[in-house]
Amino acid sequence: MRRVGVPRGVVVLAVLAGLLAGTSPALAQPTPPPNPSDDELRRSQEAVQQQAGEVGRLTGRLAELDAQAEELAIVLVGERENAEAAYVDLENAEAAAADAADAAADARVQTDAASRAIDEARLRLDEFVAATYVDGLDAGPLGLLTSAETPEDLVARAEFTDLLAREQLAAQDALERARVERANADSTARALLQAAEDREAEAARAKEAADAAYAVAEAAAREQAELLAAVDAERRQVEGRLAELEASDAGLRDQRARYDEWQRVLAEQEAARQRAEREAAAAREAAASAGSGGGSAPAIAAGSGAVRRVIDRAMSQIGVQYVWGGGNGRGPSTGIPGPAGDPGDRVGFDCSGLMLYAFNGVGVSLPRVSRNQYNAGRKVPISELQPGDMVFYRNGGRPIHHVAMYIGDGRMIEAPYTGADVRVVPLRRKGLLPQATRML
Repeated sequence: MRRVGVPRGVVVLAVLAGLLAGTSPALAQPTPPPNPSDDELRRSQEAVQQQAGEVGRLTGRLAELDAQAEELAIVLVGERENAEAAYVDLENAEAAAADAADAAADARVQTDAASRAIDEARLRLDEFVAATYVDGLDAGPLGLLTSAETPEDLVARAEFTDLLAREQLAAQDALERARVERANADSTARALLQAAEDREAEAARAKEAADAAYAVAEAAAREQAELLAAVDAERRQVEGRLAELEASDAGLRDQRARYDEWQRVLAEQEAARQRAEREAAAAREAAASAGSGGGSAPAIAAGSGAVRRVIDRAMSQIGVQYVWGGGNGRGPSTGIPGPAGDPGDRVGFDCSGLMLYAFNGVGVSLPRVSRNQYNAGRKVPISELQPGDMVFYRNGGRPIHHVAMYIGDGRMIEAPYTGADVRVVPLRRKGLLPQATRML
């Protein structure tokens, strides 16, 4: 047998791939962190915005109430000032009433004095009249002439008569003045007392009205303060709820950030692992091709070694882009040009093209499209899957539209769709046909 030389780097890669292949991805993958859904994040943000809007509304309401409270405080100060002025007026009125009462008392004293003066004037007049009557004095001119005995007596009698007349006039005048003074004193006392009583009553009414207005203003201010306190308490509650929602929202977004970071790290790890698997598979495939001489299409092989080579050939193409209609037994190729296909200038694999290349390495020739590949080999239940089996997918009752290769450990390799690359993913169950196709 001819010995074929294998590069040392290829052997190292093969050993590395063997070590990696012995690691189960199910055991290596850590438990993912919580990942809130987009709907949860949206609802959380909406709740935060709603509560923030409510805080804004209540803040505006508080500003209005503050302005109203300030206006009421100004009104209250005015009413308090009015009440204080009314109290001062009442004190002044009470003092004026007291002064009027004193003036009335003085007037009563004057009235009493006038009454006594009247009594005295009346007494003197009565005495004069009585004396005149008792003495029978004739104060007329004829009486004076007939009663006088001498000229001197006549003069004396005339002077006496004049004196009596003056006394009588004085008594009458005093009596009249006393009457007038008493009347004036009575009138003044009554007027002063009435004015004082009227002023006191008016001041009392003004104070009562001022007290009532102040009480109303004070009640309004108290009610406004209570309303302010209630709205402020409501705002504090809403702010507390907003803080809770913001914390919850921040927590959800932090969870999403941690999950995204976990996915990024996991994707990097998976990419590194797949690169290592691809390089190891490529090394094994290179060694196998070198061992077979790299000639024309090999004869159909069987056994675990053939299955390993089929998987290695597929794995060696990890990272090659998807191209509709691309790929054949020799490797990636341009796809089907046209409006519904590839523009014709890209090279890669579609799902069935990857299967063509993988199985061609062991001499198995497959038909081109996935639905035809389904009928190319022996059917086995999905429950009996083995590495190297082809698995197929369809949507409902529609025809088969996709094929992938099961590689073990719950994973499969596929060329998925335009915009993606050949990749290794967990075996999908959605749309999976209950039977696989086994070629080896």
